Amino acid sequence: MRRILLVLALVAGCGGYQADDLRAGLRAIRDAGAVGAQAMVIVDGRVTSATSGPAVPGNGHFRIGSDTKTFVATVILQLLAEGRLALADPVEKHLPGLVGGGITLLDLLRHTSGLYDYSVAPEWDPFASRETFERRRYQHYTAEELVAVAMRHAPFSAPGVTHKYSNTNYVLLGMVIAKLTGRRWQDEVRRRIIEPLALTGTSVGDGPALPEPHARGYTRFSLDGPLVDTTLLDPSAGDAGGAIISTPRDLLRFFGALLGGELLRPFALDLMKRTVPAEEGRYGLGLAWSDLPCGDGYWRHGGAVPGYLTYEGFVADGRRGIVLSVSSMSLDGVTGQKQDAASQDLVNKVLCAIR
Repeated sequence: MRRILLVLALVAGCGGYQADDLRAGLRAIRDAGAVGAQAMVIVDGRVTSATSGPAVPGNGHFRIGSDTKTFVATVILQLLAEGRLALADPVEKHLPGLVGGGITLLDLLRHTSGLYDYSVAPEWDPFASRETFERRRYQHYTAEELVAVAMRHAPFSAPGVTHKYSNTNYVLLGMVIAKLTGRRWQDEVRRRIIEPLALTGTSVGDGPALPEPHARGYTRFSLDGPLVDTTLLDPSAGDAGGAIISTPRDLLRFFGALLGGELLRPFALDLMKRTVPAEEGRYGLGLAWSDLPCGDGYWRHGGAVPGYLTYEGFVADGRRGIVLSVSSMSLDGVTGQKQDAASQDLVNKVLCAIR
């Protein structure tokens, strides 16, 4: 029998969206094939949360995947405000000889560099098969090694031409942070964001384990294939594009602080929100925009890493929003689409109710 645990943090519902609605949305995600999920909604400081599935803790830790990029972009824009870089700077200025001329820091931030995405390289992709994942799950990579994979392939396009998502861009930004500060990007994220915001559930460690409590993460690599426990892995394959671990409550706090102006000066936050057309919606500088079916839209990023999918959405100044973590992913092209559609439907319904 499916076990649905409902945890009400402060109130029975938030801004027109009730706890029963949240529970029903999580049930639909599980009906679509997910092993488990947890969600947390905030409306002007009031919080509602729910979990669904076996052994899914309330406010549990999970790998946030590409939401890491929003943290890294925030540090880059803080360095911009400090006068330590310019968005028009060529990457060559900070990392000479690595990727050649013509690509700027702005291109990296908004994925208009044209650089090949190392994470989809056929000879490297840990999502390609269960065998490939098992072979690579505990292998440690340096940023230089990840960039080298990308540079063995032709670029997607010339720099500045069009948006094309590439994890290589943010690995390079992590290297720029280290070059400018003398500290690893992980240390700068901790010093500039995690500690000031008291994100006690957020970490950028290098080990394969997640802090307790956490739901185990599972991945289905092929149609009709088994669900494989992919909880443990070396996060270095994601580097500055996807290595952070957090919790729903911490991500609510982070995005709320970011959009509320606590982390960036007004001009820098405005730059972050200047978007270009992207594969899904619009993409700014480490921050994305999606339209809502009920009108208007919301700020987000989202992430995917073996075993965990992250969705979030925030309206206005970040005081209203949702964080959703799904603790399984399917790469079979069928279950994965159904699971994603159910997850996106939940985000849309919540945001339409609370905006």
